[in-house]
Amino acid sequence: MASTKLQRTFTTDHGNVYKWTYSFWVKRSKISSGDHAITAVTYSGAYQSRISFKSDDKLEIYDYRNNSYILQKKTNRKFRDTSAWYHIVVSNDNTQASADDRTKIYINGVQETSFGTNNQYSQNQKTSFNDDYPNYIGSYGSGDYFDGSMSHFHFIDGTAYAPTEFGETDSTTGEWKIKTNVSVTYGTNGFFILKDGNSVTDQSGNSNNFTVGGGTLTKTEDNPSNVFATINALDNYRFNGTFSNGNNTVASNASVESYWTSSLGASSGKYYWEVKVSASGSDKEFIGIADKVAEATDFSPYSGNNKMRSYYGSTGVSVIGSTGTAFGATFGAGDIIGVAMDLDNHKIYYSKNGVFQGSGNPSTGANGLDIDTSPASGFYYAQGANIHNTASTFQTNFGNGYFGTTAVSSAGTNASNNGIFEYDVPSGYTALSTKGLNT
Repeated sequence: MASTKLQRTFTTDHGNVYKWTYSFWVKRSKISSGDHAITAVTYSGAYQSRISFKSDDKLEIYDYRNNSYILQKKTNRKFRDTSAWYHIVVSNDNTQASADDRTKIYINGVQETSFGTNNQYSQNQKTSFNDDYPNYIGSYGSGDYFDGSMSHFHFIDGTAYAPTEFGETDSTTGEWKIKTNVSVTYGTNGFFILKDGNSVTDQSGNSNNFTVGGGTLTKTEDNPSNVFATINALDNYRFNGTFSNGNNTVASNASVESYWTSSLGASSGKYYWEVKVSASGSDKEFIGIADKVAEATDFSPYSGNNKMRSYYGSTGVSVIGSTGTAFGATFGAGDIIGVAMDLDNHKIYYSKNGVFQGSGNPSTGANGLDIDTSPASGFYYAQGANIHNTASTFQTNFGNGYFGTTAVSSAGTNASNNGIFEYDVPSGYTALSTKGLNT
């Protein structure tokens, strides 16, 4: 949603400006930069309120009326995990006698209690939230865009709900998980959008639909119940790349030898993903796997201490460790490289535009390239690189069905029903996602 905003002006029936609840799931793509508004209410400069991630990666909620703050709470905690979904609930009841009982923030079912700034509403204070002003999701109206993904966005008019109405603890894993069907009373202005995909049609029964007021709202398979791998924006020591499209696209920096890794890794199982070189800057582009994330000494695939354990190079070579051999066709801008990683049999296969190279057949296990049985970190990660000090752009498809903002042209078959890919997923393979990892 990096340049996208949703908008709606609430009805002139103000609703309940004392009691309300926000519940939503968010996955961040960009950190440590600017003010990323999740939701905001604006009416000139004198009336404004918002829930947002700040440039220091802390979460803040504030309400500014008549040129002064009537609420401002900012966490001490930072939210820097770009590989996970956060469930955030803001439950407000200004009729409460105790200040600490008025505005409560919950993260993944746990109430947040440590704040650097903690100025509460006064008792029976009227709020800007739920008033008849323009309401925005993903922006402050004219900027401060949220960079990431959102799902299951609820607003409740008239009730301060606990997070257990929207999520629950998994009895097996102990992790907080989404309730996809909730039973709450939404009230006059209440709404429920982004339930399944990118629909802004209200699912609460109130018909309080939003509109896309700018940008493009793209559907993603990535969701709180099944988190897909992305490019790891934190593994950027040498890369100094520019990330976009939910961290599924990265442009390399022309001044350094550079590489990227995925946010999820695996130690067993069979996984498939695709990488499109949408802009080629050299003949030294590589797509493969890594056995660890960045270290200061890791920068060249030709170095003896490099983290790249297998890759397919744009000149048609395959490399295991630091040994390169003739392998398959050359590739460049516009080509889609498929990677089938078999960690049960320690083999890897590469395809170009749907054709597996080197006579490899991952479905049968024929002619796979060997990979180490003992990765340095215990896991293998998807990886790509450009080591020729020129700019290249890599667009990954870990199963979301897009290269950048362009959907796959004609989805291939996928027996696992996990992810959408341009080409057929080999038999027995699945997407690199939490569902795939737990298969």
